[in-house]
Amino acid sequence: MGEHKIQEGSDRAQFVASLMKDLEALEVMLNNGSFENAPLHIGAEQELCLIDHDLRPAMKNMELLEALNDPCLTTELAKFNLELNLPPLPCGGNSLGAMENDLISRLTEVNRMAHKFDSKIILTGILPTISVSHMVPETMTPNPRYKLLNDVMYGNKGASFEMHIRGIDELNIHSDTVLYESCNTSFQVHLQIDANKVVEELNWAHAISGPILAACTNSPMFFGKRLWRETRIALFHQSTDIRKNQGPYREERPRVDLGAEWLKGGAIEVYRDIVTRHRSLLTPHIDEDPFEVILKGEVPKLKALSMHNGTVYKWNRLCYGVTDNKPHLRVECRYLPSGPTIIDEVANSALWLGCMLGRPKELDRIDQLMEYDDATLNFFRSAREGMQAAIKWINGKEIPSRTLLLEELIPMARTGLAKAGYDARDIDRYLNVIEERVDTGRTGSQWILDTHAGLKKEVSEDQALLAITEGIYQRQKVGKPVHKWDLATIKESEGWKTGAKYVEQIMSKDLITVQEDEPIELVKNIMLWSNIHHIPVEDSSGDMVGLVSADKLLELMFKSDHSITVRDAMDREPYSVPPGTLTNDAFKLMKETECNYLPIVFKNKVLGIITDNDRIKMAENAFSSSIDQKD
Repeated sequence: MGEHKIQEGSDRAQFVASLMKDLEALEVMLNNGSFENAPLHIGAEQELCLIDHDLRPAMKNMELLEALNDPCLTTELAKFNLELNLPPLPCGGNSLGAMENDLISRLTEVNRMAHKFDSKIILTGILPTISVSHMVPETMTPNPRYKLLNDVMYGNKGASFEMHIRGIDELNIHSDTVLYESCNTSFQVHLQIDANKVVEELNWAHAISGPILAACTNSPMFFGKRLWRETRIALFHQSTDIRKNQGPYREERPRVDLGAEWLKGGAIEVYRDIVTRHRSLLTPHIDEDPFEVILKGEVPKLKALSMHNGTVYKWNRLCYGVTDNKPHLRVECRYLPSGPTIIDEVANSALWLGCMLGRPKELDRIDQLMEYDDATLNFFRSAREGMQAAIKWINGKEIPSRTLLLEELIPMARTGLAKAGYDARDIDRYLNVIEERVDTGRTGSQWILDTHAGLKKEVSEDQALLAITEGIYQRQKVGKPVHKWDLATIKESEGWKTGAKYVEQIMSKDLITVQEDEPIELVKNIMLWSNIHHIPVEDSSGDMVGLVSADKLLELMFKSDHSITVRDAMDREPYSVPPGTLTNDAFKLMKETECNYLPIVFKNKVLGIITDNDRIKMAENAFSSSIDQKD
């Protein structure tokens, strides 16, 4: 994933040839029983966000990587992300506790270093304070691989990426970049499996994905909108979907996928399927001939196959690896979110690992007891509804997710961990966290939504998101699991001082717009009915082409010509600023231009508007805050 010297296009034929050889070599190794099937190991990847002292994304990943010089740390797509790869541990014993301690130690060091660069780290599925102004080319990590991946995916798409997610609120975005994928951060768990039991293991991983996700959601908001309980699932899927619109008849599988049917033919079927269905995006020169490596008595890395597999984002992904010159296969669980705390993440891992290891013998052939469509339905229901989701379980029986977890899956996980030799105290420590979380219903998503519901009655949307972000950060430092958190308060975001630095934090977003051909009589009444004095004008594609003000309408009010339209009244070149503009700079522009309003525009789309009233409110808040501090 960290490869820098990558070329696309001219090496495609050579890369595909390497891919075919890797598949042949994989089949030979599988047939020869070359794979290590015991002892089993576990591993994990921790994705995290960097934030500045204003609780916004901090573009500091390259500086941190250089300063820390830790081979376990690597970049992600955006400058405000990092990934920590934990060394694998043998299953059993105190490896769960060791994973928690390793995370605490390493993340403490990363956070200590981050402070030297005026930033800090936070574990969260989607950073609450991320905004559209951060989705610009400058945000991408300066690694040629990411730019190439972005260009190739956009080129394959041939159109904008479309994101449409609906929950309590609704999000609609069109983008010409895959950067929106970087808004997702996860905690990915790996479990080594027996190469002879890939069918049973991978099918079971699919079957339990829904109910396990229901207990672990932590990403209910994006751009201030309340969407799915685990919005990452929809956002990751849609922000990287390069399929072309082929109409209602063509079926084409996305690169982000749970799957379409139960697996039947083992590992070779998995890899042949991704090669068959998904075009290679990155085609670097491969300097390994796997059969030459095998003839030397060594194990090939299957570089081409691993590269291709790394750009097909299955929620349960089968991975090939080599450790101590021994090949192995493992299942990577990719749907668990980052956070809310380290103990929550390890508890989520314990639930998943325990269920994987504790599958009863009678469920080995889950494909004969459960419809694959039901497993898919469970997964997306849980992503949307969290603990409120109903799960369609064995033989089509529908069970509340809470009941299934408490009565079947958590006990199964206890049995599985005990059977694998895990320390009894660790089993209780982590599965008690899951049990109490499920029993109370207080997931990370529920905490965020409950906090937001209380704060939005007191403060602006942006201030609420700031308080949530600081609340998460402070509670992560304490380390109690999320079901024991108290709700965040507005004091945690320092009120107006933190919430007014950029215009996107104070702008009015609930906009009424008109088009050029609207009669001014209608616009006049809209202003009266809505008590507004300025209305942006958009064309048929949604681009802002002007702004009409009440003052201009007054000049035309007494004209009897009913053919006058917005086109005749609007200002075609109003002053505007992008959402990342400093609030003070915007107010200065308004003063210099004697303009009492200012549209906030990004890529020709109007996102909001600020007026003199916003400046007055800020002054009032500043005055109130200074009085409170004196008291």
